[in-house]
Formats: sequence, structure tokens, C-alpha cells
Amino acid sequence: MSAEASTVHALIEEQAARRPQAVYALSTQDSAPLTYADLARGGRTVAAVLQQHGARPGDTVSLVMPNGLQTLRVLLGAMRGGLCVNPVNLLSQPDQMRYVLAHSDCRVVCVAPEWEERVRTMLDGIGRPVNVLVVDPDAAALPGEAEVTATAEAPAPAPDSVALLMYTSGTTGLPKGVMLSQRNLAANAQAISAEHELGPKDRVLAVLPLYHINAFAVTMLAPLAHGGSLAIPPKFSAGRFWEQAAQSQCSWINVVPTMISYLLEGAKPPAEQTARIRFCRSASAALPPEHHRAFEQMFGIGIVETMGLTETAAPSFSNPLDPAARKLGSVGRASGCEARVVDAVLVEVPDGATGELVIRGPNVMLGYYKNEEATRASFTPDGWLRTGDLGHRDADGFFFVTGRIKELIIKGGENIAPREIDEALLQHPAVRDAAAVGVPDRHYGQEIGACVMLREGSACTEQELREHCLRTLGRYKTPGHYRFVDELPRGPSGKVQRLKLLPLFDE
Repeated sequence: MSAEASTVHALIEEQAARRPQAVYALSTQDSAPLTYADLARGGRTVAAVLQQHGARPGDTVSLVMPNGLQTLRVLLGAMRGGLCVNPVNLLSQPDQMRYVLAHSDCRVVCVAPEWEERVRTMLDGIGRPVNVLVVDPDAAALPGEAEVTATAEAPAPAPDSVALLMYTSGTTGLPKGVMLSQRNLAANAQAISAEHELGPKDRVLAVLPLYHINAFAVTMLAPLAHGGSLAIPPKFSAGRFWEQAAQSQCSWINVVPTMISYLLEGAKPPAEQTARIRFCRSASAALPPEHHRAFEQMFGIGIVETMGLTETAAPSFSNPLDPAARKLGSVGRASGCEARVVDAVLVEVPDGATGELVIRGPNVMLGYYKNEEATRASFTPDGWLRTGDLGHRDADGFFFVTGRIKELIIKGGENIAPREIDEALLQHPAVRDAAAVGVPDRHYGQEIGACVMLREGSACTEQELREHCLRTLGRYKTPGHYRFVDELPRGPSGKVQRLKLLPLFDE
């Protein structure tokens, strides 16, 4: 990939010129695949259709659509044509979705048929005209695409133009719109491809929703940088996962820890279904070492653990591809950017010391849309993005994340990382998942509360968990409160939303 490919437009055009008949994307549902030539040619007509519906270069187009080949075409065609795309999280609460559609200033909304009525209701009284285009995510073309007459193509977008507006789902407050430029997205696509040594023969199983930054950057955009491809099922299915990967001839998989947990609950697939897969990439949330070991042992596939943020166009840390060089429990080294650890006054701390992770590089967002105050607060005076994540770096340059600053448990003045408690609980054979949270306490300020999901068919008492924690954590860090739950609340990226667990401990 040339150094000049600093836009999504350039990534698509280069691959279309280099390998026009190569497959870019295919559906596991047996529809016709999408070639690179199709992608470039279709991008022109997608942009023309959106223009007919009122979108001009620089405008925002929102998508309320599940995964599908047509969803890919709309996202890439819009960005290629100089529009900004806003994929809306389908798991949002209705009031949050309405807020995003209102705040984004979108001119057009592409909606899947089953969402049309709800979205039209949300747009009612929004205060500006918004055109609704009903799009089947698996259709071969957009409505009206066949009738589009050839128009002069708009100039290629500038590297610094906004290509993606993606809203983060905070545990509190309104979602913030992260602005990522054409350059941000192209830079990270190239960094991901280089980090994982991906090439034209590589195909990824794209099970994560495209309204999530991980799927958007890693499974949709990275193949554009190395000329590879993706296979896209309608949604994640633990029962069909390995069969889909094998039938579509995938060489790597990209998942989040929740999916790993579900796959571990299933049966071991036949060896021929996993034989082609070079590695499994885990991202978006910390992967418990117990699950890491169990996955590699059960499926014989090495896990490359990574981490990133919406604000960094997905990955900014990655473990090496070489299994011998990886570190269990680490999110890896800085990838495609610089990273360091700083203290409360933003001074870099020595290796081994805990502080806040900060990042600087070509993948870092332009800022938050219409929110200068939040943008200023997110950067240090010398331009480093503050992640809000606590962790440390070791002498080899590997980073370890121990929790979020706002989720840190402070018991009797001592800082306790919730993840340390989670990992101790996961060592108990009956525990499938666990999450610790700081519960108000009149003596200590905070006491440790633990929410525990048990494995199907397993039984365990609170006393047994308490004794297990006393052995593994010691008395001070042993949770004082336990709650057994059927599910843990998670955001779209799979991260546990710990603060939503607090009401379970109200007495």
C-alpha cells in the first residue's frame, strides 16, 4: 500500500486498480460476493443516490442497519464520496438513539426495513429536514440505484475531512460523538495490517456489528490496506461460528472477550473447521487470563490480545504475532502510535508504576462533535489523548490495564483494581464470569462488591466464594458482598459497565 493512501477513498481506488476481480467481502448467506471493482464502481453510485436524497460532500449520513453486504457498500461508498458516516448503535435505548440522530446533524438516514417506523417517529419534531432511505442490508443495490444517471464525481475528500462520527456509550451522561478523519481511518487500517502481517490471501470472519469501532476499523477497513477480504454473517452465533469460519475459508478471527466466553461454553469443533485459522484477535475489553489459556488449549488457536478506543479508531495496543513474544494479561505494546503512563499531574511515571494511559499518533481523533469542553478535557496540554484507563508499562514496553479511573475501588485509602478481583473469582471452577465494583461503606469509604455468573449446571455458595478469595486475594481484598447474576451489563464493545451493578448492592 502506497504512502499516499491517506484516505479511505485512496485505499479503495488502489485496491480496485491493483486487483479489481479479487473478493473484498462475501456473505455467509451465499449471496454474490463483492469484488474490489464492485466496491469502487458501487461507491460512485452510492454517493450519487445519497446526493439525490440531499447529502452533499461534508454532510453526515446516519445508518440504522444491521450487518450485511449492502451496509458495507453504503458505509464505504459514502466515505469514498466525501461524506461523513454515523453508524448508530442498534442496542441504544430509544432516547439515546433519538439524541444521536438529532445531535449528529445528519441529512439522510439509511434504515433497515424493520427500523423504519421507529426511526421516523424519532425524527418527528427534530427541527430539521432529514430524508429517510429504506435499505435492505442484504440487497444487491440501493433503492433507485439503477436509475442514477452518471454525474461528475465529487473531488476526492481531503485527508483531514471528517469521515466517521461514532458516538461512545458512556456509563453516565449523554453519548459523545467522536470525530475521526479520513487520515485517522487510513492510518489505522495500515497499522493493523502491518501489526498482524496480513496479506491478500487473508480473510477475517466479521461477527462484530459495524456500528462498533472494532468491526468498523479492523474487519471493514483493514482489508482495504492489504487487499484481503471479510466474510460477514448476519450476527454472531456461537453455535455456527466455527462452521461459518471454515465454509468461508477464513484465516483469522476478530472477537471480543464476551464471545470467547460463549465459544468456551460450546462444543469443541472438528479439527478441519479450525485448521486454516492463523490467529484469534481479541479486543475492546480486558481478556481474563483464565479464558485466554482455556481458549488456546481448547481450540489450538493463539490469541493476540489488543486494545483501543473509539477515540483512537480502534486498536492502539497489540501483542506481537509471534506467540513466544506475547505476554498473558497484557494489551501489548503501542501499535501505530505512541503511548505512555502519567500520574495525576500528567507527568510520566517510571516503568512498573501505575497511572493513566495516554496516547499520541495519527489514529487519534480530531475531537468530540460540538463539545469543545469535553475535547479539551480529553487531551493533555501537549497533545496526548487521556484514555481514562489505569495501568502500567513494563521494562519491555508492554502495557497492562488494571481498570478505569472512575471504576477504581478505594477501600480505606488503598487503591484496588476491580480486574484483580475479577481474575481471582474466575479461577474458581464454578464461575463463568465476574465483575467487582466499589460499594459505599461507612467504615472504609468503599467495600468490594462482587457480581458472579455461575457456569451452567454448577453450584456454589457465597461462603465457598469467600473462602476461595481469602486464599487467592488475602483478607483485605476479599469482597465483602456477593451477588449471583444471570448476566453482566455490557456496552457494545463488550466492556462490563460496572457502575450499573451498584443498585444490586442497595440495602
